[in-house]
Amino acid sequence: MTAAVLSLGSNLGDRFAHLRAAVAGFADVLVAASPVYETAPWGGVPQDDFLNAVLLVADPAVDAWGWLRRGQALEDAAGRVREVRWGPRTLDVDVITVDQVRSADPELLLPHPGTPKRATVLRPWLDVDPHAVLPGHGAVAALLAALGPDAEVGMRRRDDLRLAP
Repeated sequence: MTAAVLSLGSNLGDRFAHLRAAVAGFADVLVAASPVYETAPWGGVPQDDFLNAVLLVADPAVDAWGWLRRGQALEDAAGRVREVRWGPRTLDVDVITVDQVRSADPELLLPHPGTPKRATVLRPWLDVDPHAVLPGHGAVAALLAALGPDAEVGMRRRDDLRLAP
């Protein structure tokens, strides 16, 4: 079984519809979808707030590259344009981790290098897997705690927006 953790984000257009489309695109392999969080933008580019979520997916026939390509196809379908690094986007699908796979390929760094410092990924991941471990970094709960008491400032759980029944 190949299991992956995927991070979703959107801050252009109908943000929630973009997240729902991503969930629909992974429906055949979806194990769990986290609650949705509204989060302040990250990366220094002025832009609107994001909606973020994490998906747990599994399929014995999909490898790490398959998860990346599938996410990129959904980004393309949402009209994603890559003009500014860390800029606004209709849909962002990041492959956070795939089993114990390590990759130093610039197109697919695994585990995703920004994860240990991003409460916007760690918090929703813990919501769907309280015992989650980021390979090479340790328990996700410990990583989130290490970010300090202000790590989740600018994050608001949106229980009015549900991605999965």
